[in-house]
Amino acid sequence: MPTAELMSKRYAAADGAEAIELLFEKGWTDGLPVVPPTAERIWAMLEAAGLDPAAELTFIKDRQVSVTAEKVAINAVMAGCRPEYMPVVVAAVEAIGDPRWGYHGPATSTGGAAVLTIVNGSIARELGINAGDNLFGPGWRANATIGRAVRLVMRNVIGTLPGSLDRSTLGHPGKYTYVIAENEADSPWPPLHVERGFGPEQSVVTVLAAEAPHQFYNQLSNSAEGILRTLCDDMRISGNVVGQPQYVVVIAGEHMQTIARDGWSKGDIRTFVFDHTQNTIAHLKRTHRLPGEVTPADETTLRPLVAGPEDILVVAAGGRAGAFSAYIPGWGGKRTSEAVSRDVKRRVP
Repeated sequence: MPTAELMSKRYAAADGAEAIELLFEKGWTDGLPVVPPTAERIWAMLEAAGLDPAAELTFIKDRQVSVTAEKVAINAVMAGCRPEYMPVVVAAVEAIGDPRWGYHGPATSTGGAAVLTIVNGSIARELGINAGDNLFGPGWRANATIGRAVRLVMRNVIGTLPGSLDRSTLGHPGKYTYVIAENEADSPWPPLHVERGFGPEQSVVTVLAAEAPHQFYNQLSNSAEGILRTLCDDMRISGNVVGQPQYVVVIAGEHMQTIARDGWSKGDIRTFVFDHTQNTIAHLKRTHRLPGEVTPADETTLRPLVAGPEDILVVAAGGRAGAFSAYIPGWGGKRTSEAVSRDVKRRVP
């Protein structure tokens, strides 16, 4: 057993059932039962990541909260993580503390953003993080518990409580957990983390403040352009189309094969989507997304969904069967929140 001490307050419980109810009473759950965080379980998490309990992983400036390894380990235990998941949880927590992610906005907004975490590299395969069938659904412990751990850290360490600091009008189920991996094995394209400047041998998490997935369907077209025109038509008019900083486009198996067969790269997809999702100012005014009266110039003046093609993140993931893919709008504006990537690594305390 390590010589360092855990500093968190301890509570006595007669058995596991009583401990679970105690955690409910303290308000430390997400509404579902959690695993009681015993000292032995907490140490297992810390040792798996090579972290001293007092190590500061990030500092949330807007809340003036230091997030330590011990607190993250406690919440990872409660979420049901296995110890080997801890380095991924740590990287995601570091990422949401990055000023570019801008914690205060996505965590407190009425817009209800969740933390979408995309995992790349060998660690996704080692941990069994799902990149295929039922991509955003239940069934995979790693996906479910890693994302849940991040949300519990937000709640229990940073104080992002629903109805208090978290003022989401509607929220969405991704606020329980929202983790996927990229299907690098089947993808014909460079993985997301390589596009974002990391080496192919690295394991990386990318976090984005994000709305829920918007699924689209195209079984009719046998061309890349046909599939992407369906996507663009949906994206162009759906939801908040005047302020998102970034979008994630998730291309699943059948669509991935068709698009790749036509020789399209991720860059080609980004450029096409950027060019074909622009709205006229007139349309945005008529649908009351922009203020003011429609002028003649508004009929031909176009406004893009994002600042540039580079703000569209393309991820190959989802089941091999079914003519479905998805897009995920980000939250906020370019200056308020953007995707942040962190490499997953072990540390020596």
